[in-house]
Amino acid sequence: MPVHIAVRVGEEVLYLGTAHVVQLATADGVLTACTLRFAAPLSTDLLDRVRPPLAPADLPGLEWLGHVNGDRAAALDQFVTGWHPAAGDASAPKTPATDVAAPLPHGLRQLYRLAERRPEVLGAQNRILPESSRRTDHLGEMVVFGDEAQGGFFWSLLWTLEEAEADPTVWFREFDEPPIAEQEPLSGFLIQFSLDEASIGAAYSALARRLTAEQVDQLARALHPVPLRPFWPWVPTRFYVAPGLVVHVSTENGEEFDACAGATHRSALAPLADLPVDWFRFDG
Repeated sequence: MPVHIAVRVGEEVLYLGTAHVVQLATADGVLTACTLRFAAPLSTDLLDRVRPPLAPADLPGLEWLGHVNGDRAAALDQFVTGWHPAAGDASAPKTPATDVAAPLPHGLRQLYRLAERRPEVLGAQNRILPESSRRTDHLGEMVVFGDEAQGGFFWSLLWTLEEAEADPTVWFREFDEPPIAEQEPLSGFLIQFSLDEASIGAAYSALARRLTAEQVDQLARALHPVPLRPFWPWVPTRFYVAPGLVVHVSTENGEEFDACAGATHRSALAPLADLPVDWFRFDG
């Protein structure tokens, strides 16, 4: 049955409409949590009264974007340190080195250094393996340095990688399928990986499915495109950014698109608010 929702704001009570239960939790027969979904979206004016807009926080900037096709090490460093606050002790002991004898390219050395005080940069949805956990693949041909959270695929570098090869090809592979080269070498891949994890794992998010190419064009015009070739061979993905905001847009067929946005503060989602997109989650 529908549930009628009203909230008190100061001395005023605002009626918001009806909702229905989509999820609940109990403990020992007692209701402990309940998620409700409104039958009709709240208007922007009403939402602003119920949840007043917050002043913009000190959002991470976009200085890194200018280095993407120049000094990619600087781009990675500036994005990661801007997006992820440092925590912990910089002198904390490092994990022991792996037994894998393959050389460690500069890009991975840099990411592991950043992860010493920002362990979340190694990923939450997918992950870059800690240095001590690198391994050879099941054929003994490549060094696996990253994988999907449920083990569906992994990323690797050739076992025969020469130490002088500073920016090697990254290979994407399902266990029983031939490897596919990522379109960007390691330097670009690590930027894309960091952007993807930021879009998925941020505290504030916006999610949409079934966008048209025209809607994606409008989204792209509202943001700054990251000038890299598509990420992830399974579902090619491009990235668009604004201060404190990362949006990834992916497609399997080039006709229908999914979009996922992550933000460090809900005010950072403002560039998306007026787009003609039916968001099924929007934290702005």
